[in-house]
Amino acid sequence: RFAVSVGYWKDPYIQYFVRQAKERKAPEINRGKLACYYARVHGVSYLIQAFLKKTECNCQIVNLGAGMDTLFWRLKDENLLPRKYFEVDFPMIVARKIHNIKSKPPLSKPIMESHSGDSLLIDSHSLDSSRYSLVGADLRFSADLEEKLKKHNLDTHLPTLLVAECVLVYMTPQQSANLLKWAASTFPVAMFINYEQVNMTDRFGQIMIENLQRRQCNLAGVEVCRSLDSQKERLLLNGWETAHAIDMMKVYSFLPQADVKRIEGLEFLDEKELFEQLMQHYCICWASKDSSNL
Repeated sequence: RFAVSVGYWKDPYIQYFVRQAKERKAPEINRGKLACYYARVHGVSYLIQAFLKKTECNCQIVNLGAGMDTLFWRLKDENLLPRKYFEVDFPMIVARKIHNIKSKPPLSKPIMESHSGDSLLIDSHSLDSSRYSLVGADLRFSADLEEKLKKHNLDTHLPTLLVAECVLVYMTPQQSANLLKWAASTFPVAMFINYEQVNMTDRFGQIMIENLQRRQCNLAGVEVCRSLDSQKERLLLNGWETAHAIDMMKVYSFLPQADVKRIEGLEFLDEKELFEQLMQHYCICWASKDSSNL
C-alpha cells in the first residue's frame, strides 16, 4: 500500500483493502524492501501475463493464500481475465475480504459486470460468481481444498495457473509437497509460480529468520529455502516436468531499465549492499506440466 502511494507501481484497488500506514520506515528498509516488492510485483505479473497470452485467456487462475491481493481487478481493467479466477485463503481472511468487496462499489461492480447467469452466491466465508470465486480453505488439506474449488466450478481440464506468494514457506516441507503434488496430478496443463525466500542458510538468512521469530512468525518450511536448486528440486520431485528459479536481483536486472531508473529516483538509497543482500534472499520459481505443448 505504501509502495503504491509513493509511485512504485499503479494499483487503484489496494486502497480499498489496506489502510495507509502512518509511520515511515527507516530509509534502508524502506528503499530496499520497496524495490524488492516492485521486482516481485513485476516479475510475477510478467509470468502471469505470459501464461494468459499463451492460453489466450482460455484458462483459470488459482491464487493460493491470496490475502488482500487485487490481481483480479487489475486483470479485468487490462481485459485479461481468465475464464475463471479463484482466490483461496483462511476463512477468517476471506470473511474480511468479502466484507470489503460488499461495502466498496469499486470492488463489487467489476465482479457484477463480469458475472453472467443466475444470482451471485455469497455467504460469510465464500463468494462465487461466474468469473471470480473467493474460497475459505486451509491449503494444508488438499482434499478439502479440491472439494471446495470444485463446488465453485473448478475445471480440471482447463489450463491452470497456480500462484503462491510467500505461502509455502509457512507450511512444513511435507505439507507444501502434498499441495504441489496435488496440483501436478490434478491438472494436465498447468503452471505453478512460487515467490518466497532463498539462500536462507547464510548469516543474512539466519538474521532474517531470527527477526521473524522475535515477531512470533515461524517459517515452518524454511529448510526448502536453502538454495535455488532446493527450490527447483521440490517442484520436480512432486510431479512437475520443468522447473526454474531465479533470485530477485536477477529479476530486477531483467525489468525494463527505464522504469527501474524511475523508481530508483523515488527515494535515495545509499545502502546498496544491504539492498542486494535482501534481493538475493528472495526468488521467483516457476514450474510447468504441459500435456498439450503450449
